[in-house]
Amino acid sequence: MVYQLEFDPYQKEFKQPLNTNHGIWQLREGIVIKLINQTEKIGYGEIAPIPWFGSETLQQAIDFCQKLDRQISDELILSIPDDLPACQFGFESAREDFKNCQNVEISNSQLAGLLPTGISALSTWEKLWNQGYRTLKWKIGVADIKEELDIFQKLIQVIPFEAKLRLDANGGLNYRQAKTWLETVRGTNVEFLEQPLPVNEFDAMLELSKIYETPIALDESVANIRELKKCYNLGWRGVFVIKPAIAGSPQKLRHFCRTNQIDAVFSSVFETSVGRKAALKLASELSNPQRALGFGVNHWFN
Repeated sequence: MVYQLEFDPYQKEFKQPLNTNHGIWQLREGIVIKLINQTEKIGYGEIAPIPWFGSETLQQAIDFCQKLDRQISDELILSIPDDLPACQFGFESAREDFKNCQNVEISNSQLAGLLPTGISALSTWEKLWNQGYRTLKWKIGVADIKEELDIFQKLIQVIPFEAKLRLDANGGLNYRQAKTWLETVRGTNVEFLEQPLPVNEFDAMLELSKIYETPIALDESVANIRELKKCYNLGWRGVFVIKPAIAGSPQKLRHFCRTNQIDAVFSSVFETSVGRKAALKLASELSNPQRALGFGVNHWFN
C-alpha cells in the first residue's frame, strides 16, 4: 500500500508547569501525521517524543519527516529505525488507523489521575476523586525528602482508604532515600513506587524489589522495546510502566508483551487525542487489567 503523507508540528501549553526530577515542563510539542490512501481514506498518527526519556528529539523527528517523499509505502513505515521510536509509533499508528478507527471507551475509574507535586496535592486529590479517579499518582524526588515525607503522611490520612496511590520518583532518589520511602509506605495504600533510582542503577532496584513488599515499577529504565527486553532478560518481574508513544513499533511491542506476559501498566506522554487514541488501543490489548492506566492527565491541559 502507498500513502500520501502530510504532517503538522504542534504545540500545547500545560495549564501549570509539570515539575519532575527531570525539570520543569511547560510546553508539549509533537507532530500529527496524516496518511491518505488510494481511496482518499485518512489515517492519523502522532509523534510525541520525550528526549529526556531516551526518545529522539522533536527536531530529529521533523528532520526525518521532511526527508521523506510525499508518497510512502508500508515497507518504508515498517523499516523506520529503532533510534526513532516515537516516529515508529506515529507512523505505524496512522497505518493501523485505517483498520480500526474506533476510540477505546474508558472511565476515570480505570485511570490514574496525576496530582501536582508538593503540597498542592493535598488540595487537589479531592477534585480528582470526585471526578471518578480511584487511583492517584504523585511525583516525588522533586523537593527535599523530609518535606515530601511530611506531605505524604498528610496525604494518606485524607485520601479514602480504598484509594490507590502511586509514587513516581522519575529516578530522583538515591539508594538510602529509596529504602526510606519503601519502609515508610509499608502497610499503606501505596500501589507501587515507580522508578526510584536512575536508569544505571538497575541492580539496586532489582535488589530492593526482592527485599520490600511494596512493588517497584520501572519506567525510564524501560522507555523503549530494546530496554524492555534487556530488563526482562536481566530478571525483572516487577511492574513495567510502558509509554507506547515512545516505546517504538506497536507491532514489536505487542509481540514482546504477548510472548512474556509481563505486569504492564501503560502510561501517557501527554500526547494529543490522536496519540492517546492509538496508545489506549494498545493498552486495552496489553496492559494489566487489574491496574489503572496512567492516562489520567487531561486535566493538565485546557
